[in-house]
Amino acid sequence: MKDTLIKLRQHPQYDTVVGWGKLISITGSAQIIVQAVGFVCGILIIRLLPVQEYAFYTLANTMLGTMTVLADSGISTGVMAQGGKVWQDKEKLGAVLATGLDLRKKFGIASLLVSIPILCYLLLHNGASVVTTLLIAIALIPAFYAALSDSLLEIVPKLHQTILPLQKNQVGVGLGRLVLTGLTMFIFPWAFIAILAAGLPRIWGNVQLSKIGYNLADKNQQPDKEIRIEILSLVKRIMPTSIYYCVSGQITIWLISFFGNTNSIAQLGALGRLNMLLSLFSVIITTLIIPRFAKLALDKNLLSQRFIQIMGILVVPLSAVVVVVYLFPTPILWLLGDAYKGLPFELLLSVVGSCIGLMTGIVFSLYNCRGWAFNPIIGIPLGAFGIILGALFFKLTTLLGALYYNLFLAAYSFLVNIGFAFYNLYKLKKNS
Repeated sequence: MKDTLIKLRQHPQYDTVVGWGKLISITGSAQIIVQAVGFVCGILIIRLLPVQEYAFYTLANTMLGTMTVLADSGISTGVMAQGGKVWQDKEKLGAVLATGLDLRKKFGIASLLVSIPILCYLLLHNGASVVTTLLIAIALIPAFYAALSDSLLEIVPKLHQTILPLQKNQVGVGLGRLVLTGLTMFIFPWAFIAILAAGLPRIWGNVQLSKIGYNLADKNQQPDKEIRIEILSLVKRIMPTSIYYCVSGQITIWLISFFGNTNSIAQLGALGRLNMLLSLFSVIITTLIIPRFAKLALDKNLLSQRFIQIMGILVVPLSAVVVVVYLFPTPILWLLGDAYKGLPFELLLSVVGSCIGLMTGIVFSLYNCRGWAFNPIIGIPLGAFGIILGALFFKLTTLLGALYYNLFLAAYSFLVNIGFAFYNLYKLKKNS
């Protein structure tokens, strides 16, 4: 036994395996806590908010996601790509971060001006009072303000693989949200209170992220014109596609808010809440894998091998999730409360669609971090074709029809993105 252990330690891959084991255990354990806390918060909100208020909460959260994507429009991808080139130089990395934050603020203002009026219209259209609409719009501002910088600030520790402080910060934010949600929801079961309870801890978390990030990057650097040009060149290629995926990813909620009713909106939002547990896999990959993939040398065989490995590893746990949901839908739906029971098939459709969507998001992140932007002249018409085709075949006034439509869009988008990724890998081989 002793000789075997010695041989194992002398194996050339021993240190690599041990290192990855430590990183995955740290990230995985922290993310289990983060996702568990987020899941408990979500269940509290679903159970304590009236159905109509939860419909308003779903619309607001959906718009927050849209606002965040519009405010980014590929900036974080540009920062990751540029930071991956200079991550060992504190001053240059600080300049990249400063440039990204400056661009994000400008894009954020434009996003806010476009998104808030649309949200107000949807809320009023679905029966919210003027006062409720204004309160929800105001409550979104802290969460949106935090979203302007947190994804950029996380890039620095991710590039340096300084994972533990990053995970502690995420756990702290999650616990803060749980405390605020628990203290307020029992007394004030309103959508805008739930939104505030999620947004305020993120602002505190951003302060801590700044401390972590600026230990590794120079805080005193100013936005750099050349870096801005490099980031914007990528943004110009990514932005149209990002806007499309932003719209297509939320299209089910938008359509059912127009053609359905608040009950269908609430059911769709509640089922989607269960899918947040899937983000555990997404966070681990975006924290540990995407930055490493961004830093890989331009080697055709290495990039192809790593891409296939990442997708293969991801398929296994997602398949297990689908099997569990198929076998045990009743206890899972019990968590949502009586208002949402009796939806086992709808739950399965929702989870399968979310699993495919998660894989699409990972593919999108992998090729974007290499600077392989989908040509919008091709990508947007191709995506619009899928949206229109699905709308012609599925009845969007019902929950079941909306879920079929969502599943169709997820599968269609995955095929388009995986095809584009392999096309770029093939071009590397051909050019080489």
